[in-house]
Amino acid sequence: MSNTSAGDRWQKDRTTFQRVYDLLVGTQSFLPAQEFAERADCSETAARNALEQLAEMGIAQRRDGRPARYQRNESYLRWKRIESLTREHGLDELQDRLNTLIEADKTFQEKYGVPEPDAVSSADLPLNDHEAIHDRWEGLSEWRTVRRDIRLFRQAIDRAYADDGVHA
Repeated sequence: MSNTSAGDRWQKDRTTFQRVYDLLVGTQSFLPAQEFAERADCSETAARNALEQLAEMGIAQRRDGRPARYQRNESYLRWKRIESLTREHGLDELQDRLNTLIEADKTFQEKYGVPEPDAVSSADLPLNDHEAIHDRWEGLSEWRTVRRDIRLFRQAIDRAYADDGVHA
């Protein structure tokens, strides 16, 4: 058994650019290059250079300031996911998955008695029932994921039609 940790292997097997990229796609808030450097175990200059390249490529968003801050570009990640879906799945498979998601959405609407997750009120939850609160928020999170996936699959289907429906 090796004494090498996953972090050590990540450091050894990935270039600085790849490590900064890995961190960036997991980042949902704007962070300075210094923080990326610390997490990627590289110099701040190397992290900043990688982040600037990623910003030029549209993968990162840059917020000017002192210091400049960076975060992942959600539009890029959404586009990448749509491209992946259309490449890996045929049109019929995409449509079947969309239909399943739409049914799940209808089930959530019936369960909560409202048309969308943001319309659910927490007023009827007992304040001291932490399990009920947890279950409610977990269900709403799942519903939001279903809604996000519906949008993605609709876009993937549109993309597939734009490509004349020729896919895997």
